Amino acid sequence: MSATFVFDKTYAAFLFDMDGTILNSTVAAERVWSKWAESHGLDVAAFMPTMHGVRAIDTIRRLGLPGVDPEVEAAKITEDEINDVAGVMPLPGAAAFLESLPPEKWAIVTSSPLELAKRRLAAAGIPVPRTLVTAEDVKIGKPNPDCYLLGARKLGFDASDCLVFEDAIPGILAGDAAKADVMVITATHKHPVETTHATIADYENVVARIDLNGRLSVVKSN
Repeated sequence: MSATFVFDKTYAAFLFDMDGTILNSTVAAERVWSKWAESHGLDVAAFMPTMHGVRAIDTIRRLGLPGVDPEVEAAKITEDEINDVAGVMPLPGAAAFLESLPPEKWAIVTSSPLELAKRRLAAAGIPVPRTLVTAEDVKIGKPNPDCYLLGARKLGFDASDCLVFEDAIPGILAGDAAKADVMVITATHKHPVETTHATIADYENVVARIDLNGRLSVVKSN
């Protein structure tokens, strides 16, 4: 099926990743993570692409560094990220797109901890949504689908009737595993990502439509 089919469908709700999907926190996050990686003797250039889109604790656990407590290190990194939001900004058109949606019809589903999510949303000028799923809400993070299944369930819908907006491979895989359709946001990609999913750079050239039955769709505006 063509990747453009998502523009021809309606959905019960939209589920949004946060970092790289509705706001750009790349510079801030990489400042913190690069310092941490360097302090632990890692190849920073090789490491940096691996830390996007997943929970900090999962990134650190995956490394298996001797003598490193993933929970302690993840907490330190989160504190540093909360204290450094310089340059965090909304993606073009994202704030208006979200504002156009009924609050009961969308959620943010992020790998960031709650306090960091609230801090970055505030820095980007995006209100905290009625429904927010964060790192603390699931035992297993992306690419496991539990976060998207939970987000859909909190809204009262099946994930298979939702459209997931994502930018990173772990989140795309999580959306797929939840049996949701996925829209890939490419604004913060440094290199092209090969995907069979529909893609948009940002939200400047799309609008959300709500039909008479309250179902949502994404429409290209030009």
